[in-house]
Amino acid sequence: MPKDLAQLRGEIDAVDRELLALLNRRASLANEVGDLKRTEGSPVFRPEREAQVINGLQELNPGPLKHENVATIWREIMSACRALEAPQRVAYLGPAGTFSEQAAVQFFGSSIEHVPCVSFDEVFQAAAAGTAQFGVVPVENSTEGVVTRSLDLLLTSPLHIVGEISLLVRHHLLRKDGSLEGIEAVLAHPQALAQCQGWLNKHLPKAERRAVSSNAEGARLAATNPAWAAIAGERAGSEFGLHIAAHAIQDDAFNRTRFAVVCLPQTLEAPQASGKDCVSLVVSVPNRPGAVHDILVPLKQHGVSMTRFESRPARSGQWEYFFYIDVEGHPSQPRVAAALADLRKLCAFYKVLGTYPVGD
Repeated sequence: MPKDLAQLRGEIDAVDRELLALLNRRASLANEVGDLKRTEGSPVFRPEREAQVINGLQELNPGPLKHENVATIWREIMSACRALEAPQRVAYLGPAGTFSEQAAVQFFGSSIEHVPCVSFDEVFQAAAAGTAQFGVVPVENSTEGVVTRSLDLLLTSPLHIVGEISLLVRHHLLRKDGSLEGIEAVLAHPQALAQCQGWLNKHLPKAERRAVSSNAEGARLAATNPAWAAIAGERAGSEFGLHIAAHAIQDDAFNRTRFAVVCLPQTLEAPQASGKDCVSLVVSVPNRPGAVHDILVPLKQHGVSMTRFESRPARSGQWEYFFYIDVEGHPSQPRVAAALADLRKLCAFYKVLGTYPVGD
């Protein structure tokens, strides 16, 4: 005989009580781990350990929960347990409601201390000065390519990358009412304006496009003027009481932004191997024929895959460039260590920007 609604709800309530007991048991064990870490002087947050836990659970997951739901649930569990020891202070481009804030919460879980900043420079300064333990900055978009300011700051900053998170970005047109009538200006971060230019050309060709420091700042301003609209996510709309006048207006339906998690080495050393890792480098080579080709040879010889190669002007006035390179693997692997050692011998400048578990 099929169960009725009351029976099913009763069983769910019973499972919830079991889950609560198990979660509190896990929290107690996490407290014991925290006591040992304090005795040893070990960091509270270990991204490679959390990546291993989530990957292991996803492999064991029989369903019907989706793998991404398993990751979200356990990231929140681990975030809540970490907060019992000490919540992480995380800087990101603010104000509240930005995709950078969403990336920070998606990476660390919601049990963090928020440190919103007005620029990428301030995010780096906050993490370097100790105002925040970690910073979260965008480094690459699937439509517009690299975020050049973040790359420039990584080159000169003492911070290193300890993690990454890839966010599916949905841009909505937000305003005080839900129509497209009477919009005189559209406010957003320059990257968002570029990612939505096709839609704007078609639907709001006469509206001014006004660049602001962040999408959430655009939403805040749009809430002050009925003739203004903003391009931002649902989080920003909720934060500032705006309606969605048009859904998902980005030109690329699969628009994604990759964010880097940065901190001082004394806050967290380079994570140990998780089984799925990346090394980010920036190098320059002598200005001679074949020099760029030569730096790729060690990677091929040692069987190491390169997943990103970007160039940025060195601003020396001599047409010199820095090359940003991502390679698969971890320096603890002999073939990766050998490839990096041979690569370094060929470079006029060589800096490891970070070694970290690869995000989803």
